[in-house]
Amino acid sequence: MMITNHRSWKMAGLVATVVIVLSFPLSLLLNHNQGGSEQPAASFTGGKACIECHQKEYRLWKGSDHDNAMSIASDTSVLGDFNNTSFTFNGKTSKFYKRNGKFYVFTEATGGRMMELQVSHTFGIRPLQQYLVPFGNGRYQCLPIAWNTVEKKWFQMAAMVYKPEDLEPVNWLYWTNQAQNWNSMCAECHSTNLQKNFDITTKSYHTTFNDINVNCEACHGPGSAHIEWARLPELARPVGINAGLLVKTSSITSRQYVESCAPCHARRSSTGPYDHNHPEFLNYAIPQLPVRPAYNIDGQFKDEDYEYGSFTQSKMYMKDVRCGDCHDPHSLKRKFEGNALCTQCHRADEYDTFSHHMHKSKGDPGKSFVNKEGKTVEVGAGALCRDCHMPGRYYMGIDRRYDHSLRIPRPDLSVSLGTPNACTHCHDDKTDSWAVQYINKWYGEKRKVHYATLLANAQAGKPGADSGLLRIITSNLYPEIIRATAIEYLSSYPSARAQESVRKALNDPDPLLRYTAVENFIGTDSAGLLKVMAPLLNDPVKSVRMEAANRLSTFRKEAFSGIQYRLFRDALEEYKRSLEYVADFPTGRYNLGNFYSKSGEIAGAEENYREAVAIDNLFYPAKTNLAILCYQEGKTVEAEKLFLDLVANHPRQTEGYYYLALLYGEQKKYAEAIALLEKASALSTTNERIFYNLGLLYQMTGQDTKCEATLLKGLGLDPCNYDLLYALFTFYMKKGERAKATPWIEKMVTCYPNEKPVQQLYIDFMRQ
Repeated sequence: MMITNHRSWKMAGLVATVVIVLSFPLSLLLNHNQGGSEQPAASFTGGKACIECHQKEYRLWKGSDHDNAMSIASDTSVLGDFNNTSFTFNGKTSKFYKRNGKFYVFTEATGGRMMELQVSHTFGIRPLQQYLVPFGNGRYQCLPIAWNTVEKKWFQMAAMVYKPEDLEPVNWLYWTNQAQNWNSMCAECHSTNLQKNFDITTKSYHTTFNDINVNCEACHGPGSAHIEWARLPELARPVGINAGLLVKTSSITSRQYVESCAPCHARRSSTGPYDHNHPEFLNYAIPQLPVRPAYNIDGQFKDEDYEYGSFTQSKMYMKDVRCGDCHDPHSLKRKFEGNALCTQCHRADEYDTFSHHMHKSKGDPGKSFVNKEGKTVEVGAGALCRDCHMPGRYYMGIDRRYDHSLRIPRPDLSVSLGTPNACTHCHDDKTDSWAVQYINKWYGEKRKVHYATLLANAQAGKPGADSGLLRIITSNLYPEIIRATAIEYLSSYPSARAQESVRKALNDPDPLLRYTAVENFIGTDSAGLLKVMAPLLNDPVKSVRMEAANRLSTFRKEAFSGIQYRLFRDALEEYKRSLEYVADFPTGRYNLGNFYSKSGEIAGAEENYREAVAIDNLFYPAKTNLAILCYQEGKTVEAEKLFLDLVANHPRQTEGYYYLALLYGEQKKYAEAIALLEKASALSTTNERIFYNLGLLYQMTGQDTKCEATLLKGLGLDPCNYDLLYALFTFYMKKGERAKATPWIEKMVTCYPNEKPVQQLYIDFMRQ
């Protein structure tokens, strides 16, 4: 069967959606960030139109990172040395030069060939500047060699970010391929009113923007109505329309303020171009939850998260601190340097003291040292709030970003969970246990239970871990993004208690919780799923109603009422458009393949799976589904080839072993199938289907001892799994071991008290 399980593949680019029962006022759901209900129609005018009246804001913005987000390559914008310089990496020399006022690079490009390319734009400015190169079909690619604006030298950024094998021309991460494409990966956050305009048929771009950089209207929305409002005499200006601006930036909640920055400062999956008409963040994007591999289990960032995913975990966010409390919204600079930034709110006489941080301050006697990263740690660094509560990591090779989750260092969690901590991040010649000793000495041994422990137990599939998840989900003491993360992990515990908690989350005022609940709600049967999901087709938040439609996409028209079906079709069309918007990503094509598969359009499914693999030939979910589709279509030779490819190129993933084993099992190649499932079972501790099929194969080949042990191991993962319970029950019955069979039929009755076939099986068993 086709893989349509919405939990089968988790990654940042995945576009999915969720559910809600609207049993409370819509006003609680809508995150209003607009000035009034009758906003005048507005269009983009360009930032220059704002300067006349907003001189102060313009002066602050001018020269900022937003101002320099992108520029046409010129003598004033290009900071890199293009004066006939060269840079050698891996034995290949790239050359940078100018000709007739234009900027060129001679470097390794498409297919690994050396060629001359023109640089059209600069991208960013601090601490590095990248360069864009135009290619065919409207594509622009980011050159992998960047300019270090601090040390003023060229460096191979890609080599500092990716593994050597990722730099091969066939890899999608190679700089001329899709992962380094400006139109899809970078553009929407570096220009104003960016419209990607990807044509799914021609696979070409017609990308446009109003301002090349991040200008006034990127944050405030289209300004034409505001300009008309400003030109009116003061007494003639209408009230209640936020001065004609779509986006309100004053007299708003902290959440509304943070979400006004989220379109660019969140790691997310976009569902369409940023639309200032819809203030709720989940109307145009789905934020990445703080889960592995992008984050550590305790929520500290690993990959670049662009601040939002970290900050919304923090106590600061929970206490209504907002971006503008620390950063000037126009210059983007920190409002104060050093600890003065934090002592705006935290008492300096209590927190900016040795008795709190236990470190020397700047100017105290002592020696600096060089850490393992080759960076000098100066005396006084340990006294900085930022370095203890916001430890940084380097991204893009040399760009140091700080973790905005603003957490207390917990080396004890490092010992138990392997998470990083600020102490050994700085003292990288010491151990986590060393750090624990000092923390205990300074602050005592008592620690609060951290949600990371509860999440780690759930991720490991420990029995009873769902109790901890339920405490997180139902408590307002945890940030919404952590509660949503707990819902994500709870999907591995399909108990009635767990699913009831997920069902209640469908009514939560927070759209991220509703979305995650829709995505992870299981339901007992199709009628129950429809009953729960149908009201969410009318949810005011786009991502929620789209995912509700996605969850119901296999239902026939007859299952819906008239109005339900209309809402379903509208939401499903929104969902399809959102997938087409990201159809230049392998995940977008993969999800389109799933969309067509669930709709019964096999040709469309196959086409999109193939396109996903063409974009990224290492994207194994699309390969898996394509292989299964080929097998269903009778193309067993191609299916086997794809499965063998999965086994060879993705040896840590179970899918290749599992499905190739099923194929061989149907072909009665039992020895080969068993060998593959044994490898899969060694890799996976969560997929009970592996143990089910392996157990059956052991039984078919007369390996009863292995059969029994394997089925029992599978039930250890999912104690109420119907197939495993039935398989173990029949295994004992066929061996004539009625006493051993008895507890398993009784377990089936306990797990499925309302299932008539189970009850009848039990009655028949008792009559024997």
